[in-house]
Amino acid sequence: MKVDRGDVILVNYPFASGTGSKVRPAVVIQTDRNNARLDNTIIAQLTSRTRSARTEPTQLLIEAASAAGQQAGLLIDSALSCENLYTVRQDIIVRKIGTLPDSLMPQVAACLKASLDLP
Repeated sequence: MKVDRGDVILVNYPFASGTGSKVRPAVVIQTDRNNARLDNTIIAQLTSRTRSARTEPTQLLIEAASAAGQQAGLLIDSALSCENLYTVRQDIIVRKIGTLPDSLMPQVAACLKASLDLP
């Protein structure tokens, strides 16, 4: 499945311990140029643990009831966790559930910059 930057997908996301995985939502953060030419894509995890999203610059809170949350296809309030990046083969993506609005993408970029300590 070919994806675009900002797509919200379901993917079998591995546990940090390496001992298993769970199907969960994630956001495609890789550039569209690379999504089109590569078989892999880079994603950031979405989590229901939102407490830190209000204070951590590496996380972005997306409320399910908001227009952005509805466009993203989220069922519960979620935090985009830019500390949890993962590269997956596009053919193992379960399905696309939504898309982040373009208006949120500068905030996603800021979270990535904070997580990677980029200028």
